[in-house]
Amino acid sequence: MFAYLVKRVFQAAAVMFVISLIGFAIQDNLGDPLRELLGQSVSEEVRQELREELGLNDSFVTQYARFLGKALQGDLGTSYFFKEPALDVILKKLPATLELVLGATLIIVGLSVPLGVYTAIRPNTILSRIVMGISIVGISIPVFLTAILMIFLFSVELRWLPSYGRGDVVHVFGNWETNFASLDGWAHILLPSLALASIMLPLFIRLIRAEMMEVLQSEYVKYARAKGLWPWRIYFVHALKNTLLPVITVGGVQIGTMVAYTILTETVFQWPGMGFMFLEAVNRVDTPLIVAYLIVVGFIFVVTNTIVDLIYGLVNPTVNLARMGA
Repeated sequence: MFAYLVKRVFQAAAVMFVISLIGFAIQDNLGDPLRELLGQSVSEEVRQELREELGLNDSFVTQYARFLGKALQGDLGTSYFFKEPALDVILKKLPATLELVLGATLIIVGLSVPLGVYTAIRPNTILSRIVMGISIVGISIPVFLTAILMIFLFSVELRWLPSYGRGDVVHVFGNWETNFASLDGWAHILLPSLALASIMLPLFIRLIRAEMMEVLQSEYVKYARAKGLWPWRIYFVHALKNTLLPVITVGGVQIGTMVAYTILTETVFQWPGMGFMFLEAVNRVDTPLIVAYLIVVGFIFVVTNTIVDLIYGLVNPTVNLARMGA
């Protein structure tokens, strides 16, 4: 386990280096940040003075070395628009995004496991056919269209749920404000969570179904049936445990992917998270904030994948984690 963790730390450092290099390299193609800082009426002399002050006239290697040295100390630059450290701006928006991902994850787990298992053990029932048909449609529809349709149905037509914002949030500690501590917060997070979950839910239903049908044909399941064990114990204890091994692996990657997918969901629902902030930063050419966002999202991916691999080893002790990390 220790050897595996050491390998993953070095791998994570290499991945973060590449992400930071790519993120820093593309900032010159996003536009001139001075246009947003100064506007059009400022003289060229003032522009050049500010470029020199910000170090924008230095070579790429010099700029990146300076950025990397500060990044290792936790300084990812200062946002041009907010006039605050970029990392602080992101950390203020992070709770909203993480709560949105958490809500979507709870929906995915709560629906995909029972539906996936049911469609595997009762594949020819009407309900199973309906679920599989809806899952095909769900995979085919992009998240922004799903979000718009939900707003039209539940907010405009039925007027059951609000269509934008976080509503009444409760302060927990630091920058963390939660939607889960008030009824209005639950009402505001429900639609965005459902829209975000619609990306992965059909995938997980079909994945659990396919893995479950394969496991149900294995010898140990046949032996458990021959022993006369209760069917639901066979399904949810013996079969489901082995079904979840590949699901955990895919799930870890997809949860990290959902952090990136929140850009579209947060934009449609005006959810004040990192994704919405990122699009605004692109529009303002706030390059320090853009680069900081890419690094933070990359870090979330790396940490999530490492945790998933550890959980995989706990679920299946026969897995050699040191060999997996090779």
